[in-house]
Amino acid sequence: MINVTELCRNYGKFRAVDNVSFSIGKGEIIGLLGHNGAGKTTIMKMLTGFLEPSEGSIEIDGLNMEEQRSEIQGKIGYLPENCPVYPEMTLIDFLDYAAELNGLTSQEKIAAVRKVIKKTALTEKATQPINTLSRGYRQRVGVAQAILHNPEILILDEPTNGLDPTQILHMRELIAELGKTSTVIVSTHILQEVEAVCERVLIMRNGELAVDAKLDDLQNSHSIQLKTDCSPDKLKAQLQDQQGITNINQITQADKLYQYQLNIDNKETVPIESIIADIVSKLSQSGTKIFAIYPEQQDLETIFRQVNSMPGEPTGGQIHEAA
Repeated sequence: MINVTELCRNYGKFRAVDNVSFSIGKGEIIGLLGHNGAGKTTIMKMLTGFLEPSEGSIEIDGLNMEEQRSEIQGKIGYLPENCPVYPEMTLIDFLDYAAELNGLTSQEKIAAVRKVIKKTALTEKATQPINTLSRGYRQRVGVAQAILHNPEILILDEPTNGLDPTQILHMRELIAELGKTSTVIVSTHILQEVEAVCERVLIMRNGELAVDAKLDDLQNSHSIQLKTDCSPDKLKAQLQDQQGITNINQITQADKLYQYQLNIDNKETVPIESIIADIVSKLSQSGTKIFAIYPEQQDLETIFRQVNSMPGEPTGGQIHEAA
């Protein structure tokens, strides 16, 4: 659906996006992450045709952005971060105007406006001027205009910005529903939102693509936490032939108890549950006491922090190392 190849964007001598390549399939819900200045907004502007790349190419649904920009833009719905609206217009008039800009006929406009108002739970506010609405409701107006023409691709920049907890839940449900018929790219600084609605994540760092991986793959455990009364030398001797363990690191020692991190490799061939069962069996047979043993899970916050604290070093998943 979307193919980005060696994309670059320069502002004078500053390179905001540096040699970024990725592909997104139809129906995928993608999270686009990165600190301020990482290049997220620049990429979104280039994907929507608002900004021209300095180098590289963008192909959407078999169409080339450089040669078929208008046709591509007709396939895209876009919610910018600041949600630009005409505050003096009523909500329904604004959506009617947006529908006309998208080329909908009179009959299509009526049906489309009615549909998106219902989808975004704005029925009670339909006749109110936009300047009387709260920030959360204005955000929903922005989403409504973005989906008016049933776009094949939906790009949402901070879609939950200003929403209360109930509205955030509704927005998550809406994004999941939209993902059934559209390809969705969500850019947000709220990592929990990505974990809640996205199946894959792109993490930008200093204009480069640092991570392109499915969330499930990133969050799979790569280590085991073990708390035992066994000293490091004895533990390494007992587990030296254990398949799947690549390294044993002592973390703490207190009251004759040791906390270890066991690094795991080849987890696809040897399930981590089997490795844990083998460890428990071996240590129990030798009389070693086990006080705790469990897979160490990574959340997206941990992964994001690792990516941005170790420049140029891979952090798991499909990593695009910084140049």
